[in-house]
Amino acid sequence: MRYVLLGPPGAGKGTQAKLLSEKLNIPHISTGDLFRANIGEGTDLGKEAKQYMDAGKLVPTDVTARMVEDRLRQDDAQDGFLLDGFPRTVEQAEILDKLLKDMNTELDGVLNFKVSDDVVVERMLARGRDDDNEETIRTRMEVYRTETQPLVEHYGDQIIPIDAEGDVDEINERALRAMQK
Repeated sequence: MRYVLLGPPGAGKGTQAKLLSEKLNIPHISTGDLFRANIGEGTDLGKEAKQYMDAGKLVPTDVTARMVEDRLRQDDAQDGFLLDGFPRTVEQAEILDKLLKDMNTELDGVLNFKVSDDVVVERMLARGRDDDNEETIRTRMEVYRTETQPLVEHYGDQIIPIDAEGDVDEINERALRAMQK
């Protein structure tokens, strides 16, 4: 089972990826975790990423893609994975498509967690993080729509919409049912 997870900030992708990963016994591969692991282990890619992050810049796509490739080639990812946070753009999706083709594999689908703006704002405000205020959250959602929404068009019929409103267990059941179709 090889899936990409899409959805706006606050859609619950991380929570669902963790639950699905445990139930399906496949790794949840999050770019945030990859950055932390590579930086923590002092890998060449980690050092490269850290330079950008320390300067307050986004880590370039090629560095992120090499981290993802390295992770996808590890033994535990051979039977499947849940990719969370990559791809974020059509350019990254094309890199992933090529990488999977080179690895002689393909995605089983793209889970698109759908949630209303108001629910996202409510969830993110409930987290209580200092940088989460309604204006910042709505700006992040707009950035998501502009940059990541084109992925829905890129993946076309591979998109599997998941209603991400309701409680965690209900959403998890919907995702599992959708993956088993």
